[in-house]
Amino acid sequence: MPTLRLDKWLWQARFFKSRALATAEIEGAGVRINGVKTRKPGHVLRAGDVLTFRQAPDIRVIRVLELGQRRGPASEAQALYLDLDPPAPLE
Repeated sequence: MPTLRLDKWLWQARFFKSRALATAEIEGAGVRINGVKTRKPGHVLRAGDVLTFRQAPDIRVIRVLELGQRRGPASEAQALYLDLDPPAPLE
C-alpha cells in the first residue's frame, strides 16, 4: 500500500501554504491520525486514514481518499480528501 509523509500530504492537499507551516503545526499542536496524536511530520499516511487538526480557528476532520503526486490546483487538491465535518456556510 502506498504511503506519504504527513507534512507533504497536508501541503499537497492545500491545507497549509508551505511544508514548513504544515511541519510547525504538526510539531506544535499535533495532528490526530485515526484518533492517535502525533507530532512527527514524517509520520506515514495512507489512503483511508482520518486526520483531525487545527487550521486557523477551525478544527478539521478529514478522511484521506488519495495520496496525490504533486501540489496541483485547488480542484485537484480537493479530490484528495473528504471533509467529515465541513464548516458552516457563511450567512
